Amino acid sequence: MNVSTGLKPRVAAVMGALIADSAALGLHWLYDPERIAQIEQNKGLVFLQPQKDHYADAEGFFAHGSKTVGDASGYGEVCLLMLRHLAAHGEFNRVEFQSEYRNHFGPGGTYTGYIDTPTRLTLLKLISLTPQTYPEASGADDDQFAALATVPVITAAHHGTLDALLQKIEIAVRLTNDNETAVAAAKYAAAVLNNILSGNPIEAALTVSLQYSGEKLAPLLEEAIHIKSLNSVTTAARFGSACHVNEGLPVIAHIARHAENYQQAVEANIRAGGDSCGRAIVLGAVSAAQATMQCDGDSAIPLSWLAKYNKLSIAAEACARL
Repeated sequence: MNVSTGLKPRVAAVMGALIADSAALGLHWLYDPERIAQIEQNKGLVFLQPQKDHYADAEGFFAHGSKTVGDASGYGEVCLLMLRHLAAHGEFNRVEFQSEYRNHFGPGGTYTGYIDTPTRLTLLKLISLTPQTYPEASGADDDQFAALATVPVITAAHHGTLDALLQKIEIAVRLTNDNETAVAAAKYAAAVLNNILSGNPIEAALTVSLQYSGEKLAPLLEEAIHIKSLNSVTTAARFGSACHVNEGLPVIAHIARHAENYQQAVEANIRAGGDSCGRAIVLGAVSAAQATMQCDGDSAIPLSWLAKYNKLSIAAEACARL
């Protein structure tokens, strides 16, 4: 029996992001599709315990030795932090979020795990300051996927114009990634998700949103959208599978364009290798929102996957308060 959830589209977008990230954690930063295929044959793909031997004699970086099944990557932690922020404050407050970010990821914080470059450089900037002196752009000049981690939550919680949404997105992105390519990538991702939540089909959403993606990303995204059939491995080989948005965002667009359901999208993303958790945040949001907007229960987030996410109760409570 295929048991999935009947979440409302905006909640599905948020939970879709969090679940996709957690599902990918076990093979995150393994850059070897052949090794991933071998592991899939023996153990499956999703919600695997991170194990160092999966990375032995393969291209990759084992970063999650302190994690267990159902945990989140750093990206998922940022996504959840923004969700809890909006639930607590009712709206996005830059200074409050910067303080919460510093307190969560910085010394003495509750986060345990790998700290990537944008996070480390952002913390170095904030730690020595008081909230009254936080800069509007506290992020690193870096185009990695930390830039997209808050996009699903901010977009799902927004009910105004697209222009107003994109202004919020830019402010939020520059808190961790003060970089033009990162901002353009986040605006594109937010526009795609907003279009889907407004009732537009995925292909139209991916295409009409190109105007927000900037000169560097637009031709890459357009090429990825027009690939004829789903093959995440060859698409990642073409565009790259590392942490930079100009590599991963075309892969996201390709998978979102062709995947028949949420589960297929998440699994195709993991098969592509590399920064699967970085891609998972936006891909999971888009795929889950698309399924629920179509009222297709069979395409939605599997209930068994939701149950494996270790912070489900925290996320569910925050969603209920939005």
